[in-house]
Amino acid sequence: MFIRKPPLPRMLLNNVSCMRNAQLILRNINASVHDGGALVLTGANGAGKSTFLRMLACFSRPSAGEILWNGHDITKSGVFEQYKLQLNWLSLKDAVKEKFTVLDNVQWFEVLEGKSGKSKAALELMGLGRLINEKARMLSMGQRKRLQLARVVALDRPIWLLDEPSVALDTEGVKLLEHIIAEHRKKGGIVFVATHLPIQIDDAMILRLPERFPRRKTMVDLLD
Repeated sequence: MFIRKPPLPRMLLNNVSCMRNAQLILRNINASVHDGGALVLTGANGAGKSTFLRMLACFSRPSAGEILWNGHDITKSGVFEQYKLQLNWLSLKDAVKEKFTVLDNVQWFEVLEGKSGKSKAALELMGLGRLINEKARMLSMGQRKRLQLARVVALDRPIWLLDEPSVALDTEGVKLLEHIIAEHRKKGGIVFVATHLPIQIDDAMILRLPERFPRRKTMVDLLD
């Protein structure tokens, strides 16, 4: 009788730990994510959410354990060159060029990717269609975040690393964020989200990172 083996996870973290400035930030993290999957990182400020994403982006290396993509260590030469082409990174630094138009801020990234044709549709989707010819310096903080997300949609890479993607978004903006994440996953895309704000992501794995330092007791604790 032939028994089909389950597919290997697209991303696998085996006992991953990370040191920074001689301090242990992350300890023995294990997770597996298949195509269409989502992993949400939560925890207090300083718990290591951004550090976790930076490791996935290969900006830093694990001090122990391994991160595998298609069964291969992402830090290995030859693997990294292919792996980095899968990544779409959104950080708190928006990299918006204020002297460029809103459209140019997305199309420029498309040009770097050797792609074209998705910028206007992405901006329309994120509610910025009427602003495409405006200078980016005119945008509010929430609109700048929508511009960042439009880039993510336009570049259309399979693995999204989103660091606090809902910060500065209004209620409508958060719903748009949830929509593009859901649509990306329907196509088999993978999403890693670091957030301290509630985002509705169906069937996502939740990884809550513990605080690195014990919280000081307050008068409320003493009254319990």
